Amino acid sequence: MRKATITRKTAETNVTVKLALDGTGTYDNHTGVGFFDHMLDQLARHALIDLNVRCDGDLHVDDHHTVEDVGIALGQALTDAMGDKRGIRRYGSCHLAMDDALVRAALDLSGRPYLAWEVPMTAPQVKTFDTELVREFFQAISTHGGITLHMDGLRGINSHHITEAAFKAFARALRDALETDPRKADEIPSTKGSL
Repeated sequence: MRKATITRKTAETNVTVKLALDGTGTYDNHTGVGFFDHMLDQLARHALIDLNVRCDGDLHVDDHHTVEDVGIALGQALTDAMGDKRGIRRYGSCHLAMDDALVRAALDLSGRPYLAWEVPMTAPQVKTFDTELVREFFQAISTHGGITLHMDGLRGINSHHITEAAFKAFARALRDALETDPRKADEIPSTKGSL
């Protein structure tokens, strides 16, 4: 199984991420930010990766450092677990509907980080969670996972639904990109010969 464990310790957070790419979608995530834990659970379940996240962050300041640093560590764990990316499909995309929300995610596990983000939120918070942190998470995972990621919110009324649709759309696209291509299982999916 393609697995990785990343520990990131700073003056602001202490994060450990354990993941298995060839999992069944099991999860055990505890960051101190309930809504964010719920989103990480969705990511694991719909990407079919096993994910265990622990974060002790400076929540007395706000949730920003916790969310961003988990994204950084998760991106690094994805990179480690993929190795040379031999046999993966590389690309994935998903249009995901959740009640009033429709979000599109398209990604390339190219090693070239880029985030295009057009996911408008209709409220500044979901309970106490700042919705602007959703973009911060995806920026961190894109940058540190070497992922070209385009996220578009095509419609939505409720920011909880929009956020959850974004995490699930990303998860489904990631699942497709990480899966083994049975026609090219022993090859790097690039004419360059490396990613």
